[in-house]
Amino acid sequence: MKKVISTSKAPAAIGPYSQAIQVGNLVYTSGQIPVNPATGAFVEGGIKEQTRQSLLNVKAVLEEAGLTMSDVIKSTVFMADMNDFSDMNAVYAEFFTEPYPARSAVAVRTLPKGALVEIEVVAWK
Repeated sequence: MKKVISTSKAPAAIGPYSQAIQVGNLVYTSGQIPVNPATGAFVEGGIKEQTRQSLLNVKAVLEEAGLTMSDVIKSTVFMADMNDFSDMNAVYAEFFTEPYPARSAVAVRTLPKGALVEIEVVAWK
């Protein structure tokens, strides 16, 4: 049975999807873009600021499910420009400790609302 996870501490869905779904012990988050949930606007700055806000949004969704970032077993990072990898990675490292989750990082042509980064995770409860 699946359970919807939703919180006002992360941006509301901008389409027909849930912030996260829990199935058994697994929680799957939707991709989080760098929208400040308090303002509904992108955070100011570049890839570092956008990565931080995206991960803060992921963290808020996980907290609603009773989880922490240490419960993440897999993440996927979508970037508009692979040249931003090093800066994204530096901020990403602030949110995770060993053992690190498995991760994929890919460059895509465009992201929702022109974001520089979007991050989704799978966590174990």
